[in-house]
Amino acid sequence: QVQLVESGGGLVQAGGSLTLSCAASGRTFSSYSMGWFRQSPGKEREFVAAISWSGGRTYYLDSVKGRFTISRDNAKNMVYLQMNSLKSEDTAVYYCAACGYSGDYTNPGLYGTWGQGTQVTVSS
Repeated sequence: QVQLVESGGGLVQAGGSLTLSCAASGRTFSSYSMGWFRQSPGKEREFVAAISWSGGRTYYLDSVKGRFTISRDNAKNMVYLQMNSLKSEDTAVYYCAACGYSGDYTNPGLYGTWGQGTQVTVSS
């Protein structure tokens, strides 16, 4: 089992960039696929990006393709979400999540462990 702590959120102007980090504890981190989700007030939690345990496969929400990049460093037990060209509609609480199974990585139900979230606010 891993525990997850996100950081890096904040306030940024539209068109700006932020990098979110997710620190994982536990010796089995490299065996988990990892995902980033986001949730805005009144909306359901939404898939943003996912990365396989090796980092060899990545998946993205269509609206963030070309703007966001997910990566991981298994030696440091870290997952990152580089966010460029941010838009006001990217404003949300962003969550890091760990998944120990193969499947539909866009489904939040597949993930067994979640961080506490970090707020990203994009001003227009």
